[in-house]
Amino acid sequence: MHIPFENSYARLPDRFYARLDPEPVAAPKLIRVNDALARDLGIDPDALASPDGVAVLAGNCVPSGAEPMALAYAGHQFGHFVPQLGDGRANLLGEVVGRDGIRRDIQLKGSGPTPFSRRGDGRAALGPVLREYLVSEAMAALGIPTTRALAAVSTGESVWRETMQPGAVLTRVAASHIRVGTFQYLAARGDEAGLRLLAEYAIARHYPDAASAADPFRAFLDGVVGRQADLVARWLLVGFIHGVMNTDNCAISGETIDYGPCAFMEAYHPGTVFSSIDHHGRYAYGNQPRIVLWNLTRLAECLIPLLAGGEESAKEALTAFASRFEASYLGGLRRKIGLLTEQPGDDDLTGDWLKLMAADGADFTLTFRRLCAAAEDAAVEAPFKDAAAYDAWAVRWRARLAAEVAPAATMRATNPAFIPRNHLVEAAIAAAVERADYAPFEELLRVLSRPYDDDPTFERYTLPAREEERVLQTFCGT
Repeated sequence: MHIPFENSYARLPDRFYARLDPEPVAAPKLIRVNDALARDLGIDPDALASPDGVAVLAGNCVPSGAEPMALAYAGHQFGHFVPQLGDGRANLLGEVVGRDGIRRDIQLKGSGPTPFSRRGDGRAALGPVLREYLVSEAMAALGIPTTRALAAVSTGESVWRETMQPGAVLTRVAASHIRVGTFQYLAARGDEAGLRLLAEYAIARHYPDAASAADPFRAFLDGVVGRQADLVARWLLVGFIHGVMNTDNCAISGETIDYGPCAFMEAYHPGTVFSSIDHHGRYAYGNQPRIVLWNLTRLAECLIPLLAGGEESAKEALTAFASRFEASYLGGLRRKIGLLTEQPGDDDLTGDWLKLMAADGADFTLTFRRLCAAAEDAAVEAPFKDAAAYDAWAVRWRARLAAEVAPAATMRATNPAFIPRNHLVEAAIAAAVERADYAPFEELLRVLSRPYDDDPTFERYTLPAREEERVLQTFCGT
């Protein structure tokens, strides 16, 4: 089993991580390999699917060139600071440089206890592994920066999560696993030398242009602020709710990371919450921009000793978040209703549309997709129960569309037909967990891989849950 590892994080000081091998499992069995992603990483997918490959994916064998470790980090969890968290059930095997020249981590999730496990078993249940596989690959197909799923294996062992459940290991690929919480871990220990080393490493890996700036650390902070502003805007534009956006789940790379109690909103409402542990709506759909800025503020606090302008420089960097987010979000909203150019009154038009959706309890994804058809044919039935309210808005919208070229094509490339709806994900998980039937998982994964394509064969995947199918809570799985 050959994986072309080229490790760099392992060259950082030992206090950044704990070196250890994954814990072997009893009877690993392959669920699936992401063939296309493996090839992009320069890894033979057939070798990954072989017995030797499955042994690597399960943690039973450490491949040549790997330098296994659990990463150290801290984090604010629902606003409360925990000075040591770290990879309690994950093992970073190493890094590969893909065919695109980008360096990525390969990590096993559910690979056994580590020094950071805090009395946990270090394992993952099958359900959360399949959820992360489905949702992360759906996000990638939607064009949203994200970690990816390279493979999933069952372990032949059970884990206790309120009930006994089958165990599994996910192989996750990320631009890196450096988080806001990684910087907090060093800052909490007064380790300014470590902070400088980590920031220099993150600049070299993720923001190389910052190295030549007058203040490289300020340029780094500006870069992270910009990427996170764009990322949360893209979440909102597809109705995604992260569910547990703690600082340890906020990646410096600007990727979406950790798909625990995440969900895609159906009926549009800014206060929507699914996470069973978010009792006060801290991470509700509409709160996500504010929370990302809060997380970035924690990063800026860590970097103050490194910034040439100190605290004032940090404040300036954070001030740029609002305009960057608004430009990304409002520009995306305009595209969702067919507007590529910007004209006075556009923000009122999009804002009024969202108010109509909220008042009508309209399905976020389906209503925007049906608006694509209305852009092509004015005779298409109103996508709201309140047809009169829609008709009044549509008069203004059609007048504005007249100034655009091919608005329907813009809309179909922006508004997905398929998202990982909660009830479909849960049904696929239930089939696998209860009956060892992976056919629903495979079909859903296939549908989600082409989210912008109309396919009448899979129309049921475009529809919101019926009352008896609704999933009102999602769970972390740890």
